[in-house]
Amino acid sequence: MKQPLNQVKEWEQRRDEANRYYQRGKFQESLDLATKNLHLARAIRDRAREGHTLNDIGLAHLSCWQPQRALERFNQALSVAIEIGNPPAEATALSNLGSTYSRLGRFSQALEYFDKALPIFRRSQDTQSEVSTLNDVALIYTRLGEPKRALLLQHQILRMRRLLGDFSGEATTLNGIGFAYNVLGKFEQALEFFEAALPIQRAVKNVLGEATTLNNIASIYSDLGKPKQALLLYYQVLLTRRAISDRSGEATTLHNIGFTYSTLAQHRQAMKFYKQAIVIYQQLGDNLGEISTLLNMGTLYATTKRKKMARSCYQNAQDLAEQIEHQPLLEKVQQFIDSL
Repeated sequence: MKQPLNQVKEWEQRRDEANRYYQRGKFQESLDLATKNLHLARAIRDRAREGHTLNDIGLAHLSCWQPQRALERFNQALSVAIEIGNPPAEATALSNLGSTYSRLGRFSQALEYFDKALPIFRRSQDTQSEVSTLNDVALIYTRLGEPKRALLLQHQILRMRRLLGDFSGEATTLNGIGFAYNVLGKFEQALEFFEAALPIQRAVKNVLGEATTLNNIASIYSDLGKPKQALLLYYQVLLTRRAISDRSGEATTLHNIGFTYSTLAQHRQAMKFYKQAIVIYQQLGDNLGEISTLLNMGTLYATTKRKKMARSCYQNAQDLAEQIEHQPLLEKVQQFIDSL
């Protein structure tokens, strides 16, 4: 009996260590430890811990931009949870599947999984997980072009997070509210919410979250016609993202720098940064990021009277948009093609 107890303790300690790596953005280290933990959970035939570990591995894969591997692990975690009759673990796996499909731009599938997870979280009285899932739903509404619907939900989430004393989550929601106002073209309001998120992220030492918020603030400067201020901030964010190996964030910032140079009519510089962003998006399999960059590259080619190059970019964007079944995006791409 002594040996399994020691092994359970070893599993707990390793999981804590993996979580610490995950929180610091060291996702590969987190993945390595979680993989060791999976072998241990299977060796001691502890199905509940095996399920937890499968979720941990899935989250690490997702953060390393390996969404297909993440889906595989989350589906395995879901099967274990259903087999052993563990509703909270089932809801966690469903929510994680939703997050992965959202990352892939397959929003209708993501919403289906979130809709299955939410009532289980409520029945289990797991308010923290319920709020986190609702936050993901609100972000999808914004991306689907329904920012007003997102805002209604985000303000409700903000109240819940404040009641829970969830400071880190509060900053995430403030960011989401800013994002929705940005999409609505209410830039001053968006800036207020982004600036409210920043000191919280610094206080809880969320470097990844802080970089995201600074990136959002820089985008607002660009929208407000202050491109030089935006560029200063983007370059600062780019250094941070490279330092913490945030490849997805790095691609976003490179794309944004390119866009800012294009507003300054510095076409060569813009194209240089767009091309760097495209390389990373393709490595990560981030179709949404690649489509956005292709559309902006196409616009740049069209502006400089290179219509053949522009059409090629728009066509590539259309092919990708068809793969992820994203109707609003397909319509947007078609408008670009028609504009030629």
